[in-house]
Amino acid sequence: MCTTNTLCHPAGGYKKIFETCEELNEPIPAVVVGVIPEWLSGSLLRLGPGLFEVGAEPFYHLFDGQALMHKFDLKNGHVTYYRKFVKTDAYVRAMTEKRVVITEFGTAAYPDPCKNIFSRFFTYFKGIEVTDNCLVNVYPVGEDFYACTETNYITKVDPDTLETLKRVDLCDYLSVNGVTAHPHIESDGTVYNIGNCFGKNMSLAYNIVKIPPTPKDKSDPIAKSKVLVQLPSSERFKPSYVHSFGMTENYFVFVETPVKINLLKFLTAWSIWGTNYMDCFESNETMGTWFHLATKDPAEYIEHKFRTSAFNLFHHINSYEDDGFIIVDLCTWKGHEFVYNYLYLANLRENWEEVKKAAMRAPQPEVRRYVLPMDVHKVSVGKNLISLPYTTATAVMRSDGTIWLEPEVLFSGPRQAFEFPQINYSKFSGKNYSYAYGLGLNHFIPDRICKLNVKTKDTWVWQEPDSYPSEPIFVQTPDSVEEDDGVLLSIVVNPGADQRPGYLLILNARDLTEIARAEVEVIIPVTFHGMYKP
Repeated sequence: MCTTNTLCHPAGGYKKIFETCEELNEPIPAVVVGVIPEWLSGSLLRLGPGLFEVGAEPFYHLFDGQALMHKFDLKNGHVTYYRKFVKTDAYVRAMTEKRVVITEFGTAAYPDPCKNIFSRFFTYFKGIEVTDNCLVNVYPVGEDFYACTETNYITKVDPDTLETLKRVDLCDYLSVNGVTAHPHIESDGTVYNIGNCFGKNMSLAYNIVKIPPTPKDKSDPIAKSKVLVQLPSSERFKPSYVHSFGMTENYFVFVETPVKINLLKFLTAWSIWGTNYMDCFESNETMGTWFHLATKDPAEYIEHKFRTSAFNLFHHINSYEDDGFIIVDLCTWKGHEFVYNYLYLANLRENWEEVKKAAMRAPQPEVRRYVLPMDVHKVSVGKNLISLPYTTATAVMRSDGTIWLEPEVLFSGPRQAFEFPQINYSKFSGKNYSYAYGLGLNHFIPDRICKLNVKTKDTWVWQEPDSYPSEPIFVQTPDSVEEDDGVLLSIVVNPGADQRPGYLLILNARDLTEIARAEVEVIIPVTFHGMYKP
């Protein structure tokens, strides 16, 4: 049943965004429809999978395809499009050996069939070869740009030529097993991130790390990174999967979900033929979800025990402080079952009726606001501690000393997710704000761009039939005063178009009306995250 506000996709055009494409030898000109604002001069950089099989061997999961970097350059009203594969170890070795050589998120690499049993046996005990397939995001560190996934490897890239410059192993500088693809970056260039690590007595913990801005001597800031503060894990050998975290002016917010990595499985998996990362996830069905707080300066863990019911979390929208409370806005998925179980390529390439059926079984999306009280010392058990007038979220002290949180729902539609959230980051990250922009997922298929007023819950939508957009990036108008004075940039694919099926879409962030589009003669596969570089 397709209501007026949700599109259906019986033609299955979305399957085209999960297909291999070729890189380009040089930037290609786009045909501009509409007028691009004069002030909009820069590059939209985005990452996603571009190679979905190597020879006869397929990649199985959405997060396995080899990293392809995309760039739309805007200058004087003209636009070009360019793309290159990131020359990671995973990619170069796969190309050389014409097979999957390094295990990806949901695809296992098998030993080289040409080797004999003894050399294969020894390959197993060389330790785990972790992937450097940086298909998730790109962000600035000092004056450099790094493409990343969620492992310990990040890859330095040239944002102009899209050349791959060098691989960096964060383990050389920091005690972390990996960091997220969603760092927080302050206006001075300081980068904060979080990753799990082995803490005291081999027990697990989460480290918040800091990379300083470029030093005066122009040396590499990564060499000066350090762990700021350690947050405890709810389970000794099973860290939670962490994809992003929250940061206000004075606090870090970490949400520990019931989706767990079974480390013992992970460490033994690579000695068992055919195991991948997805095989090492499990759900803790009893813990619910835990919120952790730490102060930024001095960096110290706060012992308050915030608890709520189980959900998956990939993306924080924003967090801020108000009158002794911390407001945390999240894109959640209800329950403890791992949402990534539904993101195998076979599921996403199904016909529309099958795609809908799978999404019926999956955890349901909801945008939620949680409010954490800072002053919890002298309170009576059973009383709501939240006194902010504008939210219905509650926090109740229980007799065991834990504080039970119930959210305010900001947006909820059955199998309609508001995901890949973006805000006016440079001005409103960590501050009281009004607007979030997101990619609308319809039964996991991206088919609209949304704007949400988090104060009034009003929504705006851009969508066109058989068109599949990407995460909208907000770019603020120079000298703007209003929070939503700017444009949204999104890469859209209309696979059924007679000509120029891929385009850069430029929307007015105020009301999501179209300002311009820049169309190219190629299909552009799915992208996850990216940035605008002025």
